[in-house]
Order: sequence, then structure tokens, then C-alpha cells
Amino acid sequence: MIAILSKQINRLLLVVAALSMAACAANTTTAEKDDLLLEVHEHGRIHIFYDKETFAGFMQNGETSYRLTRIGAGPNGETIVFGLTGEDKKKRSGIPSVEIYDGKRQSENFYGEMYRHGRIYVFDNYQDMKAVRDTGHAAYFYTEIASGPKGETVIYVLNSDNKKKKPVELIKAFKEFHKS
Repeated sequence: MIAILSKQINRLLLVVAALSMAACAANTTTAEKDDLLLEVHEHGRIHIFYDKETFAGFMQNGETSYRLTRIGAGPNGETIVFGLTGEDKKKRSGIPSVEIYDGKRQSENFYGEMYRHGRIYVFDNYQDMKAVRDTGHAAYFYTEIASGPKGETVIYVLNSDNKKKKPVELIKAFKEFHKS
């Protein structure tokens, strides 16, 4: 009787472990990977982050402890400010946000957000993000009014390949990224 119960408990533990691993894999979004880029456009500056915690600190305080600044390097002469983590502060290479911005890192699983004019633009493609940064607008998009974390309008940026489809996966990634 004890041997049978022990086997059933072991099987149950294996099933629980397998389900936990599957749940973790299913909950991993592109926003949790290194291919994350977050931008805040304000006061003639473009603040760029790849780290969610550094970004959150900036959104709360308006500053970052460590940064790499490029004066006048933006598409319209804006100052580019890369928010850095404590680990990044002494690096001269290998910073994901800088590599993506400079075109030295190709991103397969990209997720990006751009905070501009009280709106949040959401991207799953860096080239689309660059185009919006350079031109100031998106050619194709899907909009949800007042669906942002603070009631902002959220604009899901599309391109000629996906312009006729509702961006269900991108909406899901946005909501997952902004879970409390």
C-alpha cells in the first residue's frame, strides 16, 4: 500500500514539475528577452532603455543613475540618452540598447515601446520603430484608446506585411509587459 502511494506521489510530482516548466515557457514573452527597447521622447531628448527596472526608475524619477549620452545624434538633432544598468556603466561595448540602435544587433524576437506625445507606440519589429522615430508617425497601425497603464492611447505599429490583421500577439505582449 505504501509503495503504491509512493509511486502515485512521484508521478504527481513529475506532472506538477512538467506543468510548471510548460507554464514558465508559455509565460516568457519577447519583452523578457534581451531584445527589448523602450524609448521616451521628451524635451528634445530620446531616452532609450533595454532594462525594464532601469526604465521603471526613469519613469518614476525622470532620471537614471547611469547613462551614455550622444548630443545631437537623434534623427532631428535630439540628444540620445541610453539608460544604463550598474553593470553597464563601465562598458564601451556589449550594451543591448546601443547595439540595437546602432544596427549592430539583429533582433529575432524584438519588443519595443515608444512613449511620445502622451501615447504609447508598441512594436514587434525594430525597423518599424526606427521608421516611427525618424518620421514621427506610423504608416500602418491599430489603435486602442485609453488602454495604457495610465489611460494612454496605445498604438500598435504594423507594416505592409501585417497591416490587415489585428495584432493579437502584440497586444498580448503589451498586456503581459504591463502586469503589476
